[in-house]
Amino acid sequence: MFMKEHIVRGFRFGNYNPPEMSVFDRLLEIFTDLLTHTSGDFDEAIDWLRMLDEEYELTTPDYTIDDFIEDLKKKRYIREEVDPNGNGSGVRLSAKMEQNIRKQALKQIFGNLEKSGTGNHKTIKSGVGEDNTGELRNYNFGDPVEKISITESLKNAQINNGIGDFDLTESDLVVEDSIHQSQMSTVLMIDISHSMILYGEDRITPAKKVAMALAELITTRYPKDTLDIIVFGDDAWPVKIQELPYLQVGPYHTNTVAGLQLAMDILRRKRNTNKQIFMITDGKPSCVRESDGTYYMNSYGLDEYVVQKCYNMASQARRLHIPITTFMIAQDSYLQQFIREFTEANQGKAFYTGLNGLGQMIFEDYETNRKKRIR
Repeated sequence: MFMKEHIVRGFRFGNYNPPEMSVFDRLLEIFTDLLTHTSGDFDEAIDWLRMLDEEYELTTPDYTIDDFIEDLKKKRYIREEVDPNGNGSGVRLSAKMEQNIRKQALKQIFGNLEKSGTGNHKTIKSGVGEDNTGELRNYNFGDPVEKISITESLKNAQINNGIGDFDLTESDLVVEDSIHQSQMSTVLMIDISHSMILYGEDRITPAKKVAMALAELITTRYPKDTLDIIVFGDDAWPVKIQELPYLQVGPYHTNTVAGLQLAMDILRRKRNTNKQIFMITDGKPSCVRESDGTYYMNSYGLDEYVVQKCYNMASQARRLHIPITTFMIAQDSYLQQFIREFTEANQGKAFYTGLNGLGQMIFEDYETNRKKRIR
């Protein structure tokens, strides 16, 4: 008598060992972050990379910083351009590198968001959309056929009509409920007044990272949404996504009114029903431009004239059904009081956050606001 041998095949599980990064990939990740801090200044970022290499031995005898620069050229992350004025040649970032900076910002911020465990906040309203709620409801005329739950509908038919005389009617049909994901038009306002680098604290770099990450998220995941980015100092003006790595703080006052005016002008031209303004600021409004083109400026305390102009803009946005969400990265109590009154005038929202939590808060709020039911 022979015994048949059974061969058991299975899976062997162990600790996950991520693939080892090459020296180039490791340097690229660090260098990309340095470019954000240096506002896209290649030479300054390379100088910082050399200093880090001396301290932490990032390179090897077989692969130096100079080899890294050559690979950046070969892989088309950078390009050399001749100065038309005859002042030699210089290195410029390519579109590939600019996108790489945005992708890394998205990875850093969204990766932290996933690890935080806070999850996405969804509206309690339900409707036709992409995210299933896990609930079932009766079929209504016009519901997509692909939303019908076949298993539950057949079970209803058996219960209602019996197995012997099986009959499936419209009243037996149930569909998987879902949350409506509406199209969203967003304007992101970034304060580039001088206070964004005061007191030894770099506040502009986190703001730029958030803007780049949000731009990459929207263009890749929500291509039907729109994102416009504006900066405001003494005045306000729009910036393109490609310009974000190069943003710098200027010797400006804070003309919040100009930023809000431009944001609302942009949103008036959008066809989407859902519109919103995100404003990142750390300072008080200290400047307005008068009708004759002159500027009224006052950096001492909260000027009542300037503040009232801001409240008027907040109320105007509310009448246009444009909520303003302010991300306040200053801790001064009198400034927070101004933001509270500003938010009340708009019926919007305000978050008082440090620099580390800025990205997570904006991402969560964006996901929350775009999941709404349009009536």
